[in-house]
Amino acid sequence: MAVPTHKTSKSKRNKRRSHHALKGPTISFNHQTGEYSQSHHYTPKEISQRHGS
Repeated sequence: MAVPTHKTSKSKRNKRRSHHALKGPTISFNHQTGEYSQSHHYTPKEISQRHGS
């Protein structure tokens, strides 16, 4: 089993973790419906417009 020979410093550890941050969803404004939505996702307003309800 592998065992580290030296303790990993806080600096090294934090540099490694710099890419671990979570990103929020990409939201864009739809000019047809006037709503904000995720790309390639239907909004409730778009669904009702397509089905004519």
